[in-house]
Amino acid sequence: MSHEELVKERSRIVKKHLSKLFPTPSIPLHHTSSYTLLIAVLLSARCTDKKVNEITPYLFKKASTPQQMIKLSVQEIRAIIKPCGLSPRKSQAIHELSQILLDKYHGRVPKTLEELETLPGVGHKTASVVMVQAFNKPAFPVDTHIHRCAKRWGLSSGKNVKITEEDLKNLFPKRSWGKLHLQIIHYARTYCPAKKHVLAKCPICSELSKAG
Repeated sequence: MSHEELVKERSRIVKKHLSKLFPTPSIPLHHTSSYTLLIAVLLSARCTDKKVNEITPYLFKKASTPQQMIKLSVQEIRAIIKPCGLSPRKSQAIHELSQILLDKYHGRVPKTLEELETLPGVGHKTASVVMVQAFNKPAFPVDTHIHRCAKRWGLSSGKNVKITEEDLKNLFPKRSWGKLHLQIIHYARTYCPAKKHVLAKCPICSELSKAG
């Protein structure tokens, strides 16, 4: 079996388990609009989704639209989001991008990857999450969970998330990217953690280890 055929077989095993265990994966970050999703994803950098979901209700109660957000000072935003970490940078980015959305996009979140990536505090992964989860456009955001699992499962030898993203996009059909992104995140947290990983308790790794 060639390397390409082996990777294809591994991807089939991965897909089988993900479809069985997480047939309808939920979006981990709570939100009510494309704007609140954008802010939540921005806040999730170097922070757990659990912590973001604890903080955003307080923030969104005060401001859930760009119009409301710019009425808050950067210091007020920072005081609320401080538990999420990197609060000086994140609060500044939230205030600035909210103003840009009003000035340039009539208060709406832009629907292209390129436009999203020009916003303060919005990198490629954040933009990709918004594209697929808010607008249902094809994207495959790769976070640390997906990067780790793709390497552990032999689906990518990517040294960084950019290469891993390309490998996964080439391996799986475009229509499945959004769902797979969520399925792998849920699976990684439940069965395939970075630390204290137990092979016998990880269905995918167990089967792959037997398959060789």
